[in-house]
Amino acid sequence: VQLQASGGGLVQPGGSLRLSCEASGSTGRIFSSTIVAWFRQAPGKEREFVAAIRWGSGNRYYEDSVRGRFTISKNSAENTVYLEMNSLKPDDAAVYYCAAGAHYGTTPKVFDYWGQGTEVTVSS
Repeated sequence: VQLQASGGGLVQPGGSLRLSCEASGSTGRIFSSTIVAWFRQAPGKEREFVAAIRWGSGNRYYEDSVRGRFTISKNSAENTVYLEMNSLKPDDAAVYYCAAGAHYGTTPKVFDYWGQGTEVTVSS
């Protein structure tokens, strides 16, 4: 199973970006009852949880600092999960990774599959 993250870039504070995470390979096995999550890692910091979505029910989970600004969603037909990021702040700058696994959690070790990361820079 492969996860391909894309959509990162340079944005000014207050701006918006949409990240995509597309799955390929044994997608039926991954997405039938799976959690897909976004994590981020800034230089010198640990990888931290951002948001997750439970594929079957669509239940969504957010880290407190992004709740109300970020929205995670999915497109079942395209096996793609999106992270819509609004009102971006300099503290949101990081490499963003998508991950998939069978269980929900906010630590990286819970997730079995990882994308390569896409960099988000928030700067004026």
